[in-house]
Amino acid sequence: MPVVANSIKFGTDGWRGVIGEEFTFERLALVAPVAAKVLYDTYYSIVGSRTIIVGYDRRFMAEDFARAVADAVTAVGFDVLLSESFAPTPAFSWAAKQLNALGALVITASHNPGSYLGLKVKGYFGGSVSPEVTKDIEALLSEGVPKAATPGKLEKFDPWPSYTTGLKGKVDIAKIREAIASGKLTVFADVMHGAAAGGLARLLGDQVKEINSNRDPLFGGGAPEPLPKYLSGLFEVIKSHKQTNQSGLTVGLVFDGDCDRIAAVDQDANFLSSQILIPILIDHLTLRRGFTGEIIKTVSGSDLIPLVAALHNLSLFETPVGYKYIADRMLVSQVLLGGEESGGIGYGSHIPERDALLSALYVLEAIVESGRDLSEYYSDLQQQTGFNSAYDRIDLPLASMEVRSRLLQQLQTQPLTEIAGKAVIDCQTIDGYKFRLADKSWLMIRFSGTEPVLRLYCEAATIEQVHQTLDWARQWAE
Repeated sequence: MPVVANSIKFGTDGWRGVIGEEFTFERLALVAPVAAKVLYDTYYSIVGSRTIIVGYDRRFMAEDFARAVADAVTAVGFDVLLSESFAPTPAFSWAAKQLNALGALVITASHNPGSYLGLKVKGYFGGSVSPEVTKDIEALLSEGVPKAATPGKLEKFDPWPSYTTGLKGKVDIAKIREAIASGKLTVFADVMHGAAAGGLARLLGDQVKEINSNRDPLFGGGAPEPLPKYLSGLFEVIKSHKQTNQSGLTVGLVFDGDCDRIAAVDQDANFLSSQILIPILIDHLTLRRGFTGEIIKTVSGSDLIPLVAALHNLSLFETPVGYKYIADRMLVSQVLLGGEESGGIGYGSHIPERDALLSALYVLEAIVESGRDLSEYYSDLQQQTGFNSAYDRIDLPLASMEVRSRLLQQLQTQPLTEIAGKAVIDCQTIDGYKFRLADKSWLMIRFSGTEPVLRLYCEAATIEQVHQTLDWARQWAE
């Protein structure tokens, strides 16, 4: 087995590693042709195409790694459409479906810190491939793919026009634009130096106020993840705007590094995760657009999601964490919306892929058509369902993967019976360990699949109770 194949493992959405260590041109040149061959073996009988889309985000040398992928894939006989610019990952998923390709290979590390890069593999249908497909890629790495007698063709394409045209057709663009132009709505967009840059302007015009739009592979020293600790700049501009503008509604929209995750900030500069946005979107799309279908949530999703689904007589399906599980379900069921707590939301009326720009448009449409600030909208849903809660999540860095293994073994051999002074009444292990407590709150302990990080999630009646439980979990882990 080639040495470079040993440590290449696909996580919840692709393969990622530190640039120059795990993620190198050598390893990428091994993985890309294998991924192309597995896409061919899996999907050629369906699409009859030998074309692979290759795209990239704005990370360090992303365009160079993308070109290396294109060269490696054409060398083994596949045709490649290589993006001529950065674009959101969902734009490449859209291209795969629209252009009848086998799939897409996207150079991105999503929300990871700037030292990381990675490869996402998308199928012909416009979504993440299944875990079975990534396992096939891993299994074939030891064999590799021989060079072809006749290389494939390499052409470039612009992914933006078709993608933005498709998005415009799914919302009332004119109504949103009018609200912005008239001053009824002010929109700030924090693109976190990532691939969402310029996206809303293409859709809604230059009156969208974009921040952190320059390319910065170090992401201001943080990570391009829509979490409060990285959003001080957005909080400041919204607070400043409110001091000088008392009329109209204001919203901040936040996009991760490759624009497949979203969060929001209300007009009082309060952070709103997808735990808040998903119930609002379900309500809006059901009431005002007449959408119907199944709601898909990951195991880490808020308890309000099933309650709002029940409010509209919608069925619910729960999956492990990772959008590829949602995408799998979207391929076999009529789905209204599928969402995960980390910000990935997708729609049955679109491709089976989380898409932050489409989510942003639906959020803006919900604000314009309801005439309400997002937090007011959310409060109304809590009152309708009789459910009030708070939620938070922390990512706890671990010293090593060995520490991760020891904690995992402890959970398996010494089950927790009490957490923060509350009895454990149930433990769900569909993904990680989700402990339901006697007061109806819950704590979820889950390990990252790509780095030595422990993810801790909690929902409880108050934010104080949430932080008390998370502090307990942090102490347990340390």
